[in-house]
Amino acid sequence: MRARFATFILFALLSVFAIQPASASERYFSTKATHAIIVDDASGVVLYDKNADVPIPPASMSKLMTVAVVFDALQDGQISLDTEFYVSEEAWRLGGSKMFVLVDTTIPVRDLLKGMIVASGNDACLVVAQNLTAPMVGRIDHESQLADPADFVALMNRKAAEWGLADSSFANPTGLPDPGQRMSLRDLARLARHIIHTYPEYFEFFRLPEFTWSDITQQNRNPLIAGFDGAEGMKTGHTEEAGFGVVGSATVNGQRRIMVLAGLGSMNERVSEANRVMGLAFSEFDTRKFFSAGDIVGEAEVFMGQIDTVPLKLRNDVSYTMHRRKLAGARAELVYTGPLKAPLDANQQVAVLRIELPGEEVQEYPLFTSEQVRGIGLFGKLAEGARALLTPPSAADIE
Repeated sequence: MRARFATFILFALLSVFAIQPASASERYFSTKATHAIIVDDASGVVLYDKNADVPIPPASMSKLMTVAVVFDALQDGQISLDTEFYVSEEAWRLGGSKMFVLVDTTIPVRDLLKGMIVASGNDACLVVAQNLTAPMVGRIDHESQLADPADFVALMNRKAAEWGLADSSFANPTGLPDPGQRMSLRDLARLARHIIHTYPEYFEFFRLPEFTWSDITQQNRNPLIAGFDGAEGMKTGHTEEAGFGVVGSATVNGQRRIMVLAGLGSMNERVSEANRVMGLAFSEFDTRKFFSAGDIVGEAEVFMGQIDTVPLKLRNDVSYTMHRRKLAGARAELVYTGPLKAPLDANQQVAVLRIELPGEEVQEYPLFTSEQVRGIGLFGKLAEGARALLTPPSAADIE
C-alpha cells in the first residue's frame, strides 16, 4: 500500500483558470495610505492589509463606535428613533465639524444619527453621550439631568471588548485628538462589518447623500458616495495628527467590500485614493467556487472489490476569495493510500483533496466514498490469488 496522488484528475477542472501564477511575495497593488485594509464582507476574508494591526488615532472614523452604541440601544429597545435627546450648552459650543445643534432644544435620535454620520457632527456625538447613559433618558429637559460623557465612553470601551475590538480604546465619543483614542484599521473594518450585519435596518443612514439641520445643508463627507457606483458610505476622519482617513463600503454585482484607509496627505488624495482602491477591491479580487458539496472529484482504486474503482465526493464547498492571479494559479490533487481494500462503506472517508494556491498554506478537504463497495467473496479471492500467481512480474516490480 502506498500514497496515491491523482493531480491529473483535477487539473483539467482547474486549468480553465490557468495563467502564470504570481509569486508569494508579489505586491499586487499599493496605496499612498500609510495604513490600509480591504475585507470581503461575506466571508470576512482580509484581501489586502498594510499596517492594519497598528493602533492609530482614528479621528472621526471612531464615530462609527458612537453610532454603533446608539444602534445597539435601539435594537435593545432602550430608545427609539423618535426618542428626544436634550442639547446642552457644552454640546452647542463644541468645535470642529458640526451638525449645528441649538442649545436648550431636543432632537430626535433619528436626526442625531444623520448629524453624526453625514455631517460628522461632534456636537451631535456629545448630545448622544450626555443623554444615552442618563437615568431619565428620553425625558430630560434640563442640563442637570444629563450624564457625564465619561459614562458613555466607558460603555464604548465595554462594547469594544464585547465585539472583539482588541486594538481599540476610547477617550471621547467624537474622535477629537486624545492619547487614549486609538483604533487599528482591522478593528475599524471589523466594526464596520459588525454594523452591517447586526443592525441592517439602520444601515440606510450611511447611504444618505446630504442632511439639513438649522437651515444648513451638508453633503455626506464620504468620497465614495458621489464618486463610486455601488457605494454605501460609512465614515471619514481627519486631524493634524492622523491625516485623512476613510471607512468605505460598496456592493458591486452582489459582492460587498469594506475598505479602510488612513494617513493620506490631503482631502483630494483621500477622494482619489478611496475611489481607486475601492475599484481595485472589485477588479483585482474575486470569489471563486471550485467545487460544491456533493461533487464527485475523482475516484480511487479498489482491491478485492466487486468494482475496480469507487467515486470520491466532497461534503463541503471548496471556495476561495482572493486575488485573481492567486485563483488562477490554483492546483489540486487527490491523495489517498491505496489501492483501497474492500469492503468499503458508503460515505467512508478514504482520501483528501489537497488545494495549493500561490503564497498560501495548503488546504485539505476530506473525501468520502460515494457508494458501498462489497468484497468479492471467497471464490473471488481464490480466483484473484490464482491470477496473481500466474501473472509475471513487471520490470517495475522487479526493480
